[in-house]
Amino acid sequence: MTSIDDLFKKPNLPSKRKLEDLPDPSKSYKSAKVSTNGHVKQYATPFAVDEIDEEEEAGPQLPSDIQPEDGPNEDDEGRFFGTGIDDNAKQALDYLDTREAEERFVDEKIDSSWLRKLALNFEKRISKNSELRAKFEDEPQKFINSEADLDTDIKTLSILSEHPELYEEFAKLGCVNSLVSLLAHENTDIAIDAIEIISELTDDDVEATPEQWDALFAAMFEADLLGLLVSNFSRFHEDNEADRSGVYHSLSVIENLASQPANSDRIGRDTALSKWLLDRIQKIESSVSQNKQYAAEILAILSQSSSLNRKRLSDLDAVNIFLELLAAYRKRDPHKDGEEEEYVENLFDCLTCLVDEPEGKTKFVEGEGVELCLIMLREGKMSKPRALRVLDHAVGYAEAKEPDPSSKKGKSKREEEESVNPNRGALVCEKVVEAAGLKTIFRMFMKKQDAATTEHLLGLRKDHKTGHFEEGFCRASRDGGRTDQGGKEESEQGRS
Repeated sequence: MTSIDDLFKKPNLPSKRKLEDLPDPSKSYKSAKVSTNGHVKQYATPFAVDEIDEEEEAGPQLPSDIQPEDGPNEDDEGRFFGTGIDDNAKQALDYLDTREAEERFVDEKIDSSWLRKLALNFEKRISKNSELRAKFEDEPQKFINSEADLDTDIKTLSILSEHPELYEEFAKLGCVNSLVSLLAHENTDIAIDAIEIISELTDDDVEATPEQWDALFAAMFEADLLGLLVSNFSRFHEDNEADRSGVYHSLSVIENLASQPANSDRIGRDTALSKWLLDRIQKIESSVSQNKQYAAEILAILSQSSSLNRKRLSDLDAVNIFLELLAAYRKRDPHKDGEEEEYVENLFDCLTCLVDEPEGKTKFVEGEGVELCLIMLREGKMSKPRALRVLDHAVGYAEAKEPDPSSKKGKSKREEEESVNPNRGALVCEKVVEAAGLKTIFRMFMKKQDAATTEHLLGLRKDHKTGHFEEGFCRASRDGGRTDQGGKEESEQGRS
């Protein structure tokens, strides 16, 4: 029987235990797999890890029947950086490139041959439209297509503004006459398009020679352009945007024609046009429109162009019309940087030109223009320097024409006065003195003014023939500006 001491006897082992070398974990590792019954099976066989090629694409390999979208040399950055087009689209683009290389675009040559062809087609369009309109007057659907074709041909003529060397032949072919005749077309849209093209052809920016301008303008005047423009004003209703545009382009044509000195007198002789312009600037509007301002600008151009035009406007009572329109601005200023400010400037320009003529000076005094200008000098702001300029021109020397001795009529009262003192400027000077104007002018003269105001004040100081203002200024200097107090009350009541 084994004793108890033998059971608890220490085994014969060395004092220190040597550990075996552990395997390198980088070379192998143990993997565990869970079986279907939940037991863990251990595999001591190490698993070798192959080196991964970083350049190799991830994911399964595409089937052999699917080709990559891009060619091998098109994209080195992968499928997300491709062109985004498939083979069909590439083939279509290649086909278009080939066709473009085969068929080079050639600009159409704009010359006499082109113009003759254009003129022939233009005349055919006009004739066809006229025939269809006459044949199917009550059935517009049967001629509307011909009208659209005519409208297209009208707009094609705008290219001539880039080739003014063709203006003379354009007139010889009769196209100018045909174009101007379209201003009387029953369809106002066609008439407006024709007006717009004429405005482009006559624009100042067109680099035409004097001979080319003369040929074009002569053909237009011969076709009664001015008469047709004026007649269209009566059928345009400016409440409609298209008609308002037609009026604007009509005024543009008149301005272009008047820019040539030889034409301005011819335009001024058209009394119907001058009356319409004067009526247009008097039309009451909530705010000054572009066309109202443009009409005043045309009047200013005509007034500045010739003495005959100024006389004609004076005979139409234009001086009194301008005074009445400017009276609204005797104490208030127009809105700045807008149509109203330019409108007022043009009215002052017109009045300044008209009072240079003997007839204008007489009308100016009769219409209480002196009193209005003095009120503006005392109370106006924007109107003050302009009123001073009007007075400067009004007091200038201008002799009235002697009456025709062969006339059987006797002299009128005005003609008798003019025969005594033919200088109409003296009449204005006397009115300034009577209205206590010297006091106002002298006060302005004593203050520091800009160069333009000083020039007009010096112009007012002396009338070259009568010396009225020289004497008046001397008295004003002696009396400290207390001259002619008696007429002050009358002048205040003039246009207040």
